[in-house]
Amino acid sequence: MSPMQDKAPMLPSQRVVQICLFLAGAIGVFGGLVQLFLGQPETTPRLDNLHRFMAGLYFGSGIICLWVGATIRQHRTLVLLLGFAVLCGACGRLVSMSLLGLPEPRALWIGYLTPELLLPVIMMAAQLVTNRRIDEARPRIG
Repeated sequence: MSPMQDKAPMLPSQRVVQICLFLAGAIGVFGGLVQLFLGQPETTPRLDNLHRFMAGLYFGSGIICLWVGATIRQHRTLVLLLGFAVLCGACGRLVSMSLLGLPEPRALWIGYLTPELLLPVIMMAAQLVTNRRIDEARPRIG
């Protein structure tokens, strides 16, 4: 990236992506830390072990989202992959809810699911718009 690109105003779609990444990062960091410390109550050692491992990945993904959000001008495909990962997590929740039912308190779990479904869709759509605008602004050679 050239110094001129670094000083150019950020596209509105890039700002949307950045906000989504910061929100996803905050969710991942906070949720990961809570689950690392709480573990999986009333379960077997095997399931608690797996739960805490996944909480560590959740936390680490949150850190990655925060870093990508802070360095947004340098990323294209990585943003789409992060959005896809969040969407996969949301789909996992949907599968669990369809097979085992909605946990209590219901409003809390719907509150978790809603941003996990919306953020990645908004983020990926805005990144695709950003990619297209950047490609259109590039000088054509030949």
